[in-house]
Amino acid sequence: MPLDFTAIDFETANSSSASACSVGLVKVRGGRVVDKAGWLIRPPLGHDAFLEWNTRIHGITVDHVIDAATWAEQLPDLVAFAEDDHFVAHNAAFDMGVIRAACAATDTVVPTNSYLCSLQVARKTYHLDSYRLPSAAMAAGFEDFAHHDALADAEACAAIIIHAAARHEADDMAALARISGSRIAQLEARSAVLG
Repeated sequence: MPLDFTAIDFETANSSSASACSVGLVKVRGGRVVDKAGWLIRPPLGHDAFLEWNTRIHGITVDHVIDAATWAEQLPDLVAFAEDDHFVAHNAAFDMGVIRAACAATDTVVPTNSYLCSLQVARKTYHLDSYRLPSAAMAAGFEDFAHHDALADAEACAAIIIHAAARHEADDMAALARISGSRIAQLEARSAVLG
């Protein structure tokens, strides 16, 4: 099986994992980027306050998302874009937590995609002082991107996985996970994810 996956990144309105306010998606087929998408999301009621701290990081305000689709409305588009791909995210626990929490907050079904964390892969691939996304992306040759723009971050994440796979001579996601000592996990609903 070739190196196929969908890199994903979320920005949130506040400290609630359910407060997704934007998503970036990058589809990779055979180790090459073939499609990209990103959009704003109106966070679910009760999780829709925009904290100054978060807005300072990503620049998104309540005015930006007022006419955006809600989580429940946009989830089918996210699922359709990703198909049955492995998701890849940098610090995947955060991004998969956003999916779980937003689905729980909106009573929608959690997608069942598997996922791999590019942060874990980067730690086993590069020797860096910091494994934050900008540093790991730079090690992969992906520089000067708009960090905390969801689509740009998803592109950086995709670049890390593509570069790491080439460096480890891994032909697919399973081989990359095995060689890098990382784990492919399964996205599923968990109890008590709202915060």
